[in-house]
Amino acid sequence: MTKDPHQKLIDELDLLLEKERDALLAGQLQTLPELLEQKEGLIDRLNGLEGLETAELQPLRGKAQRNQALLDGALRGIRTVANRFSTLRKIRRTLETYDSQGRKSALVRQHDNKLEKRA
Repeated sequence: MTKDPHQKLIDELDLLLEKERDALLAGQLQTLPELLEQKEGLIDRLNGLEGLETAELQPLRGKAQRNQALLDGALRGIRTVANRFSTLRKIRRTLETYDSQGRKSALVRQHDNKLEKRA
């Protein structure tokens, strides 16, 4: 009995989804653009095949959804870090104090820490 001709592409995409998962779990986000390009190519090739049953792709759908959840989590983490850095920059530029009536006031630093070169 011969192997299904679609199966080779399905197996390649399955392996690629596993690589993508490993990269996401390891935090190797720099590898994702290359993997995405390969994944799009395989999906385009699969879409061009005739006689492909939906049931054959069901395991891949689950893996793709799993990877999407991991990617969403990574993006949330990146946004959280970016927000935290923004808050820290703001804190470095201002000094917030309270007066005797409990009113908040902020002192904003006016100068940047730049080196001025004079001749």
